[in-house]
Amino acid sequence: MLPTIERQPDAVVMIDQRKLPAQEVYVHCKTANEVAKAIKTMVIRGAPAIGVAAAYGIALGMQKSKAQGTREFAVEFNKLCELMAGTRPTAVNLFWAIGQMKKVFAAGVQAGESVEELKARLNAEAQKIHDDDVASCQAMGRFGAEVVPPNARILTHCNAGALATAGYGTALGVIRAAAEQGKVQGVFADETRPFLQGARLTAWELVRDHIPTTVITESMAGPLMRDGKIDFIVVGADRIAANGDFANKIGTYTVAMMAKAHGVPFYVAAPLSTIDLNTPDGGAIPIEERNRREVTHVGSTQVAPDAASVWNPAFDVTPHALVSGIITERGICRAPFDQSLAALFR
Repeated sequence: MLPTIERQPDAVVMIDQRKLPAQEVYVHCKTANEVAKAIKTMVIRGAPAIGVAAAYGIALGMQKSKAQGTREFAVEFNKLCELMAGTRPTAVNLFWAIGQMKKVFAAGVQAGESVEELKARLNAEAQKIHDDDVASCQAMGRFGAEVVPPNARILTHCNAGALATAGYGTALGVIRAAAEQGKVQGVFADETRPFLQGARLTAWELVRDHIPTTVITESMAGPLMRDGKIDFIVVGADRIAANGDFANKIGTYTVAMMAKAHGVPFYVAAPLSTIDLNTPDGGAIPIEERNRREVTHVGSTQVAPDAASVWNPAFDVTPHALVSGIITERGICRAPFDQSLAALFR
């Protein structure tokens, strides 16, 4: 399994996804501030992975705390939670993981635990968030493989693989599980402009797993569907609203529209931590906008004039009417999504 992120005694270690596929470099974050910077600058990305990183960052920061009493320790803890919450706005897994850390911290304080006991409690919870994420991805893979047709030619957009999670992957977890059953003829990986997660990361993962992979630009997906060369589409999500609308990497909406027009099944794979029942629909999902340079440059090469304006949303929202099903670790939800998603939490 790809070592996306790991907790060591004095550091949080993560693969630098900005360097892939040319270099496999690991970043050692020795402070909570360094973990927060790694999230913000895309050293690590993908909604579940961001949540795990934030939990580890909080645990690491509090492990290094010199606070003498629980009151001082609590002040530091709340500041770290705010630091992590300010890194990226769209992926709800980030806020879910911070919420989990707050719950266990409050339980420890209520139980009258010492500073050292609270540190141990936070470390254990961060590790549990990591382990649960891997287990949920593997469960998603099992459920998702059931709806993949035999000898499937699959399209995926962006990277929802081991690199976007604590391991195995959501959308790529489905593809991996289907490949293990001999159901995958090949995968088309959308390039995913402008950050190229599909070309750089998804293709790297799939090739590494010996799954036949073809990289295409987003503009090539439509003709492939028209010609009957795509049988199944699966993508990840950064936030799923209560009605089934979901935010994913920019370009997902276009893929979903083309899938609807050509009758290709379009599935979303995401853990329960990505489902936000407090967000009623896609219109309420905050969309992060990123630096113009991601659009005007490819690496160090400038491809657009300085005087041109740039619009660079990191995500778009796909309406639930375009979704065939939402694959979770507890099974596959189908329309009406407001009912099937809510039932997961009962």
